[in-house]
Amino acid sequence: MKSKTQNNNDDEAIRLNLHMAQIGLTTRRGADELIKKGEVFVNGKMAVLGQKVSPSDNIEILAHAAKVPHVYYAYNKPVGIVTVNPGSGEKDILSTTTFPTKVFPVGRLDKDSHGLIIMTNDGRVTSHLLSPEKDHEKEYVVQTDTDFNEFFLDKLSRGVKFDTYTTKPCKTKQLDSDTFSIILTEGKNRQIRRMVSIFRHFVKDLKRVRIENIKLGPLKEGKFRAIEGKELDTFLKKIGIKK
Repeated sequence: MKSKTQNNNDDEAIRLNLHMAQIGLTTRRGADELIKKGEVFVNGKMAVLGQKVSPSDNIEILAHAAKVPHVYYAYNKPVGIVTVNPGSGEKDILSTTTFPTKVFPVGRLDKDSHGLIIMTNDGRVTSHLLSPEKDHEKEYVVQTDTDFNEFFLDKLSRGVKFDTYTTKPCKTKQLDSDTFSIILTEGKNRQIRRMVSIFRHFVKDLKRVRIENIKLGPLKEGKFRAIEGKELDTFLKKIGIKK
């Protein structure tokens, strides 16, 4: 039996052992040991030491006989905290918040944004939730630097072209003269900020409030709560995981 995970959305390839350590599966040394034992696969082929992986690569790890119970948390990331791999002078989630057991963040939320991130030790969530082939909903509330009109939201919802890529159609709803909600089914790097800037607006505040059925709700910044019971069952079912 294999547990799967998908690489992050960074444009540059990184070493496989570093990626495995970043998402909390093991340490870099532990990853090297798993690779040496032939227990790690990239795109269906056995991985080798020093191998690099890119965003589209599918990584599989042979499951251990003794399974650690899976846990799932909803965490409210504050502005100024990076998700993983902090630079000089930066702080990440795991250095500022203590969880009951070892977990890693699913996906990313840029340093200038805040809101919901799912923390777990279940590698299946990463591959199922972040796969570009899936259309899992993530909802955000966005405040712009200036007021906008209904045509702005209409254009956003139809898809926006930047570089060589056109975003998927999405759902938008005006909440105030300078605030709207947007529901995406994909997660390109700084996607909302780039979409908004195409129309000469700039994001003043960006908050993720929902991932599928998991809602941020009144959870305070820097705090977390357990995802369990019916909420967890519904979430796992929506992303195609058997509990």
